[in-house]
Amino acid sequence: MSKESLPTVVSVLILLLFTAGPRATLAQSPIGFWQTIDDNTNEPRSIVEIYENDGNVEGRIVKLINPDEPNPVCDKCEGERNGQPIEGMVIIEDLTKDGNEWAGGHILDPENGKTYRCRIWVEEGTLRVRGYLAIFRRTQTWLPADNPG
Repeated sequence: MSKESLPTVVSVLILLLFTAGPRATLAQSPIGFWQTIDDNTNEPRSIVEIYENDGNVEGRIVKLINPDEPNPVCDKCEGERNGQPIEGMVIIEDLTKDGNEWAGGHILDPENGKTYRCRIWVEEGTLRVRGYLAIFRRTQTWLPADNPG
């Protein structure tokens, strides 16, 4: 490398550090509307709003997409959610910031009524949602969505 090209190489490296570096290290917020995808059919299933509540991150189903029946209720849920409408139901609760992720809370699957430990993060413009039960885990990819209201 010649002495004349050294300043150009240094300038390019500095430019790369200031343009690519910060974006790669900053966590993107999950706050907003996300479209869930059915694991079996790969079809859109619902729109979930992720929002902040008292410093925690929560999520609620704001719209079901083509439900099997009108106004379905969570008949497999336990406690106060049993028999409640799925639309409007809070399904993600108590997540707190943990590095580039939000974790420590739980997620409800209204289809089977089970609650799982939960972790979410934004990756390449999608929301990754991971539920845990003992040693088993399942990760879904949710897509950005417009506010359905």
